[in-house]
Amino acid sequence: MKKLLTTLTVVMAMLVVLTSCAKQPAQEMTDTKASIDAVIATGGDKYANEEVKQLNDQLTAALDEVKVQDGKFFKNYDKAKEMLAKVKSSAETLNAEIPARIEKAKTDAIAALDAAKIAVADATALLAKAPRGKGSKADLEAMKADLAGLDAAIVEAQGMIDGQDYLGALDKANGIKDKAAQVSTQVTEAMAKKAGK
Repeated sequence: MKKLLTTLTVVMAMLVVLTSCAKQPAQEMTDTKASIDAVIATGGDKYANEEVKQLNDQLTAALDEVKVQDGKFFKNYDKAKEMLAKVKSSAETLNAEIPARIEKAKTDAIAALDAAKIAVADATALLAKAPRGKGSKADLEAMKADLAGLDAAIVEAQGMIDGQDYLGALDKANGIKDKAAQVSTQVTEAMAKKAGK
């Protein structure tokens, strides 16, 4: 009788262990998804786009592992739990980095806009010295119009910075700087051509 009772106790203990291992990690799945959502809410979709995509891919792989275990008679979610914990940890680490990335993007956008303003001012000053003559009036008017458009673009880029669209402002400022450099090059070439005559 004592032996039978011991055997039953061991069998019950094994069933408890197997049942506890067989529990789907619902809370871990929810927590991991919430961690990724927190990264996105902080600005991760803009400032850590690739990393967020990787986190979502890793989450999908972990959920696929859960589905594989769901289909088994003896379920073991240990691997899925480990995968979920890794994704959650990575998401939390990334979330802590986002404010610094935003600040860097802001600094870069402001610096690029300052450089664009200088490039436009230089091009404007150079255009004032451009050679005037027969056939150059239309070119000069076109370049003046380009520079006027760049002045408007600078205001727009500043508005993007004020609206915290730092990556968009950075791209716009770099485009302004490049266009101003083109105008400067055209004027310099026209001056060199005139001097060559």
